[in-house]
Amino acid sequence: MRLAGALRTALLGSLLAGALSAPASAGILAQIDQSRQRMRVYVDGSLAYDWPVSTARQGFVTPNGSYRVGLMAPMWYSRKYHGSPMPHAMFFRGGYAIHGTYAVGHLGRRASHGCIRLSPGHARALFRLTQSYGGARIVIRN
Repeated sequence: MRLAGALRTALLGSLLAGALSAPASAGILAQIDQSRQRMRVYVDGSLAYDWPVSTARQGFVTPNGSYRVGLMAPMWYSRKYHGSPMPHAMFFRGGYAIHGTYAVGHLGRRASHGCIRLSPGHARALFRLTQSYGGARIVIRN
């Protein structure tokens, strides 16, 4: 029994050391450039997608900064904006989220109340990637 316990401890220690030494670029990173209205998605440090988005229109704000994805919902309905559908919502700061929109004609220009909107297919792809990697980092800049 002692040998099995020692082997288990050694194996766990080895796995933990490997996890701690993983490269900083591992995982999902979504960079949003508000001036270009584009999102670049990196998977394990390599550019995987470059998509048009819509961020806050005049009179509203999409907050700049670095965030982690928190609550994720395959379908969310806005409590603030008349129950508007927010497919594949990934919240990153309070009520701010990345989510799909059916107003795809507005993508590539400012149109939201502050959330980051994507086409439904792109939102689904990002949602699934984030699920499979156990999270994502969101970086927003002007």
